[in-house]
Amino acid sequence: MSDAGIRCEGLVRIFTAKGIEVQALQGLDLSVRTGEMVAVVGASGSGKSTLLGILAGLDAPTAGSARVAGHDLVTMRSAERLRYRRRSVGFVWQQSGRNLLPYLSARENIAMAHGVARVVPRSARAARAQELLELLDVAGVADARPAQLSGGQKQRVAIAVALANGPRVLLADEPTGELDERTSADVLAAMQTVNTEHGVTTLIVTHDAAVSEHVDRTVRIRDGRTSTETLRSTSTDEEGRAVRVAQEFAVLDRAGRMQLPGEFVSALDLRDRVRLTLEPDHVRVASGAWTAEPSGDGPPSGEPGGPHGPEGRRDEGETA
Repeated sequence: MSDAGIRCEGLVRIFTAKGIEVQALQGLDLSVRTGEMVAVVGASGSGKSTLLGILAGLDAPTAGSARVAGHDLVTMRSAERLRYRRRSVGFVWQQSGRNLLPYLSARENIAMAHGVARVVPRSARAARAQELLELLDVAGVADARPAQLSGGQKQRVAIAVALANGPRVLLADEPTGELDERTSADVLAAMQTVNTEHGVTTLIVTHDAAVSEHVDRTVRIRDGRTSTETLRSTSTDEEGRAVRVAQEFAVLDRAGRMQLPGEFVSALDLRDRVRLTLEPDHVRVASGAWTAEPSGDGPPSGEPGGPHGPEGRRDEGETA
């Protein structure tokens, strides 16, 4: 499972239709470590599905770099792309109709994936299928067709099909989009089991913020760029109970740019421009509204010793 990570730098994807260019990705940076399970969230049109299409080998970027499981997605040719899609990456769609053939049973859908890719030796295919069906808790419906399955069962079988050929990376596009809250939690728990027991690098793209509660790291995309990351960990409180703790971080690119969280901007009514002040241990962000400085020989606002400097007061709007 070595070198099964995801790394994108300055990723750009431009679509052209009727002479009009739409920039879906605008210099996106993303890094997912081998064996990590990450959720990518964002509003409709933020670029998350475009990103997933590139990572799956279904599309190619306009500029930038993208490497998945040791493959350079920008330079690889058609033969390598086919091997990549057969051996290195598994994909789960939101719509069950795109994941499963309706006239085949769950077991037969896995067998079809084996037969098309020819990655798993024929003698090992039956055992591999049974192992996946049991891992995803759908062994009891192995001989049922998709129409006979519940929504959650369909998605768990779809995950089994995506894992049939032993990929090193699993990509999922809104895998819980058609499910209720309880069933969604079951499907996400199944993906966590796969990630833990098989060490498969897992990237889930969704607009549902609730999905992020099931992973330790959430990356938010806004306007075609990664904007913030939320890291979660489990700690023990004073009464010995397990508590989930979350910390949000702005993503700083190589040029030193970052996006402030939208709720911060709205809460402080930041617009047009902001005032930055370098403090000893943080950068202070405040409204950029201009105000006349008081008369005197003291240093201007924002400089050491000034009213907003390290020794002066700190107004509302500070961020670490």
